[in-house]
Amino acid sequence: MTISCSMKSNLQNSKNLLAFSAGVDSSALFFILLEQNISFDIALVNYGLRKNAFIEEQHAIDLAKKYNLNCYTTKAPSFENNFEKNARDFRYSFFDRLMKNYDNLLTAHQLNDQLEWFLMRLTKGAGTAELLGLEPISKRKNYTIVRPLLQNSKEELLDYLKQKNLPYFVDQSNFSDKYERNIFRKEFSDRLLSDYRDGIRRSFNYLREDKKNLFNGYQEIFHYKELYILTYQDNSIVVRLVDKYLKILGYLLSGNQRKELENESSIVFGAIWAVEVTETNIYIAPYQKVAMPKKFKERCRVSKIPSKIRGYLYKEELDPKDIIISLK
Repeated sequence: MTISCSMKSNLQNSKNLLAFSAGVDSSALFFILLEQNISFDIALVNYGLRKNAFIEEQHAIDLAKKYNLNCYTTKAPSFENNFEKNARDFRYSFFDRLMKNYDNLLTAHQLNDQLEWFLMRLTKGAGTAELLGLEPISKRKNYTIVRPLLQNSKEELLDYLKQKNLPYFVDQSNFSDKYERNIFRKEFSDRLLSDYRDGIRRSFNYLREDKKNLFNGYQEIFHYKELYILTYQDNSIVVRLVDKYLKILGYLLSGNQRKELENESSIVFGAIWAVEVTETNIYIAPYQKVAMPKKFKERCRVSKIPSKIRGYLYKEELDPKDIIISLK
């Protein structure tokens, strides 16, 4: 069980934080990283939902101490509804705070996760880029998410742990029909991977190449903190580009929001993110409602800065003229 040479080289020269749960996947990645001489620390979110939740948290602390790693833990609040979304938002809020001191967040997503996502998106309606979902390397805010195990199935990771007699816990919530993902896992993805693992693995590699081609015809021409300006040539990729960059910023578009973007060129999503689409450029920034001096508004107008972006420029003390110069 190895990590690709290019990814290994990058990780060995970076500061890494592993999202750890003590389950099969993250436990396998934990020991693979040790074997590959990749330095890392670990972070665990305790949702307190399982009988073993606090035992698993203590196991993570003890494991980190044994191998001289830093271990960060936090206790999640109770989520009364929409657990998966709220849990994800809480988890990444925790990681975002920690990642100020790291370059890469390592997650233990594997081939089964990739197929489950594919099938779930397929049943809801999605294009090639959305069907693929998970990437080996992707950007989020000011750090990189690295998923070293996407080529490995759950069965392969479990075999690795058993053969080496390494410790791990089984998350019983993975067997509950309460969560949609578990239904897809039990009814479809596990069966498909049992019989067609190698073909499915190859298909995802082909899909990644196709996805790269889908995003041809654009360029990131300006980036400052949470402001992105892109230039594009084909209207058909606008929705995909906005979706891609909002994911980097930690915001996931819904299906209805994607449809809205197909018909509108000036939108605020979730009262948080402003998106402005012109004939040649896409502007994405936090939406700021602030009082601005007339002179600043005029400079924005002359520089053709879209209205919903101006508040962020003013708050960050960015000169519209400097932005326009960088775009030329």
